[in-house]
Amino acid sequence: MVQSAGEGYSVLTVTQKRLTVMAASLASLFSPMATAIYYPSLDTISKDLNVSNTKINITITLFLVIQGIAPAFVADTADRQGRRPMYIFCFVVFSGANIGLALQNNYTALLVLRMLQSAGSSATVALANGVVGDIITSSERGSYVAFASLGSVFGPMVAPILGGIIGQYAGWHWIFWFLLIFSAAVFIPLILFMPETCRNVVDNGSIPPPSFSQNITDALRHKHRTQRGLNFNVAKQAEIAKKYRFRLPNPLSTLKVLLDLESAILLISTGLGIGCFYAISTGASVAFASNYGFNQIKIGLMFIPIGAGSIFSALTIGKLADWNYRRWAKKLGIPVVKNRRQDLTNFPIERARLEVVFPLFFVAVAITIAYGWILTKKISVAVPVVLLFFIGFSLTATFQILNVLMVDIYPGKPSVATAANNFTRCEIGAVFSAILLPLVDSIGWGWAYTLLALLFIGFVPMLLFVMQRGPKWRKQRKASEDKAMAGRQEKRDLKAAAKERKANGET
Repeated sequence: MVQSAGEGYSVLTVTQKRLTVMAASLASLFSPMATAIYYPSLDTISKDLNVSNTKINITITLFLVIQGIAPAFVADTADRQGRRPMYIFCFVVFSGANIGLALQNNYTALLVLRMLQSAGSSATVALANGVVGDIITSSERGSYVAFASLGSVFGPMVAPILGGIIGQYAGWHWIFWFLLIFSAAVFIPLILFMPETCRNVVDNGSIPPPSFSQNITDALRHKHRTQRGLNFNVAKQAEIAKKYRFRLPNPLSTLKVLLDLESAILLISTGLGIGCFYAISTGASVAFASNYGFNQIKIGLMFIPIGAGSIFSALTIGKLADWNYRRWAKKLGIPVVKNRRQDLTNFPIERARLEVVFPLFFVAVAITIAYGWILTKKISVAVPVVLLFFIGFSLTATFQILNVLMVDIYPGKPSVATAANNFTRCEIGAVFSAILLPLVDSIGWGWAYTLLALLFIGFVPMLLFVMQRGPKWRKQRKASEDKAMAGRQEKRDLKAAAKERKANGET
């Protein structure tokens, strides 16, 4: 079961792995940040552009729609051509959109440019999870949740505070100038120094990447490896180089993941949880402005408790997930070897992951419902603050573990798996965000959040089905993929043989 031959799963040291994952996660900050930094200024923007709050909410809905679709195109290319080229692409698109947004004063321009901004920022989440899958094995993956969650945790917490301060004192246009400046400060060093990790380009990091995927640290690291006598596998490099060529992005890879039954259940569960998270975030501006008379800065500060809960979740739930993985491995008599990929075909990875978060699904639902009904009463603001902390903790814990499980069951395609995850959660999040205010107008805050929370918990029993049938489904999927791969290899061999005969003058 344990891969013991050759070098480790990654040649990077533990410190290099942590720094690399943190850098990728920091870059993924801009997807949730570009969404959440906007929330405190929604009411102000609607008044400045002379449009309704519902129309401004449409810009959030479309942002989330594109946030779900764009990674499907980028992820496939990133899994084949490398992470660095795609980071460059994302940065260029995101920067151009921010410049346009900072200069416009028109609702249509705001709508279109927000979609472009979403396309540039959203793929960074898939790239970050791709990096984690490149260098971290299943036995360690839980421990890296805190590092990998840096962007998704700090984005929703810090962005509304910054957005509130910037919008209050400099005007909402400066929100986009800030995003441009901050993204340049993160992406430029990342593009120059973060090592290429894509396994289809550098294997376990021992193969030098092609020039366009290579940066300063790659060049220095391979120079030092050569000086220490650690020469790379020339045959492996030739095999990788033969496959390294640009092809148009293929979103069908993501579609295959979406159509797989096990994946679909996990993705819908994640989407419904994040949908509740987005509904709480998009409703905060109106709720706290109308119920408590808060300005943009105070509204922004209300995102601190939900962010603090998310941080606490990232620091605890990953270690719990790794502990449960080791518990099951010991129970089955399977040795756990760090930095070695382990065959999970006969390992109950679904049970090992989901057991640690099942109680939190019910906690999240109960607190979301309580939060909705609290908003109908004008009581001390301390009560929603406490509830927001526990909402942040419980909801974040559920979709963090579901994200880890998605990468576990698609070990060779982490970016594609994350792109599928992104698609589902963003599209469901877009629906929840779009219907929230009309729902509140129709049935009130309490019933609106109760309905959304019940949709979430109503689907959770399907995860019990995943725990029971998951290993069987994974075996069937692996057998199908192996058969398809063998067929493709046979075609390549026949083509190469025909080419050789032709070169030798044979018929």
